Amino acid sequence: MSQETGTTPGAAAGTGRSAGPLDEVDRRILHELVRDGRLSTRTLAERVHVSRTNAYARVERLLRDGVIAGFRALVAPEPAGLGTSAYIALTIEQNTWREVSAELAQVRYIEHVALLSGEHDVLALVRAPDNATLRDVVLDRVQSIAGVLSTRTWLVFEEYDGTQSPWQ
Repeated sequence: MSQETGTTPGAAAGTGRSAGPLDEVDRRILHELVRDGRLSTRTLAERVHVSRTNAYARVERLLRDGVIAGFRALVAPEPAGLGTSAYIALTIEQNTWREVSAELAQVRYIEHVALLSGEHDVLALVRAPDNATLRDVVLDRVQSIAGVLSTRTWLVFEEYDGTQSPWQ
């Protein structure tokens, strides 16, 4: 199985092609790989009831078509020393999304950035070791980015993933 990595933060995603609709076998493959991205092709094939050759070809096609963006370890933030999580909503100057996103991609401890519609323009997930580091990220790094007009920060007290995968 190929071990390609995901896209670079701030980089445009997509290949310019549109992948076809997923069939039931593709959805089962995705479900199994979301549960355990380290599955061997043999085990994957057994779980979705297809041949190893078919499973390998499908995974390679899903990778090539950009449906599977890559494989990575899922790190638990707190045991890894990142005990403070927060969402930062940014209001930015009109037409500065590209420059602001490029800068945000370089800020240590920012895990995810999304462009929004609505009251705020950008939402960033920050995972930091402590509140002092979070303060530095927000006040020293994010608020100093050209184009950022204001920020609003929400501390995360607890989080969990949903239990219903769309790939079932």
